[in-house]
Amino acid sequence: MAFFTHQIRRGFSSSIIKNGVIKNVTIIGGGQMGAGIAQVAASTGHTVTLVDTSEDILKKSRKGIEGSLKRVVKKKFADKPEAGEEFIQNVLQNVSISTDAGASVQAADLLLEAIVENLKVKQDLFGHLDELAPANTIFASNTSSLPITDIAGSTSRLDRFGGLHFFNPVPMMKLVEVVGTSTTSQETFDSLLNFSKALGKTPVSCKDTPGFIVNRLLVPYMMEALRLHERGHGSKEDIDIAMKLGAGYPMGPFELCDYVGLDTVKFIIDGWSAKDPHNPLFASSELLNKLVAEGKYGKKTGEGFYKYK
Repeated sequence: MAFFTHQIRRGFSSSIIKNGVIKNVTIIGGGQMGAGIAQVAASTGHTVTLVDTSEDILKKSRKGIEGSLKRVVKKKFADKPEAGEEFIQNVLQNVSISTDAGASVQAADLLLEAIVENLKVKQDLFGHLDELAPANTIFASNTSSLPITDIAGSTSRLDRFGGLHFFNPVPMMKLVEVVGTSTTSQETFDSLLNFSKALGKTPVSCKDTPGFIVNRLLVPYMMEALRLHERGHGSKEDIDIAMKLGAGYPMGPFELCDYVGLDTVKFIIDGWSAKDPHNPLFASSELLNKLVAEGKYGKKTGEGFYKYK
């Protein structure tokens, strides 16, 4: 990942975290998740630096944030358009963009990563920035499936490393899973909890186990639906209808797989299976493997279990 253009000596931040309060946030990754987190943090008065590999990606990220804010304003400031425009400008003033991660962490209370779900890439990123960031900076990953302990192992700040798993779309979803490892200090964990609350989110405390809470329950549920269908015990349409009308779920498991991305579901279940190959909950699905091999990932490609126009 070409985030690094300057070598800067590690030192002390000019914004030492006082009483564990996080004010300055550097977010690595300008995709949908990173931009969403940046929007929410900036909207709640935090100073945000959004970092990615190119200016083009970052311009697209900023445009996406502005578009999302306009949708918020339509609802919250319907009768006060001038106040709505002022809100948008105030939020955007809190967000700066950069392709230089090393320089961007110098004043960061929190460094939050939201890049590709690849352990080696995350380890390389954090290992490099560990040499450049101030000693007091908290590191956190937004990973949804990789062990925080494995990611943190690339750094020397095991006590100041945790997980902050947001949900998509970030501006709308209220939950944040705050993940502590066996070496995360209580001070760090409390800072991450309080930061989540300051964003207007509802945090839940999680251990560093596969999938934390939500995905640990959700992914095996989706996989069992696939196996149920593969055994001929129900059509995908009937299974989806049954779970929506019988369990009150907003989407059935096949619809949810298409929304999440079949490639993402396969990546998660393959990773868990590799670590715990005898766990039947982590067994693979031939149908899932076939669709992914055909490039049918769900809504983002126009076809998965269902077809989308």
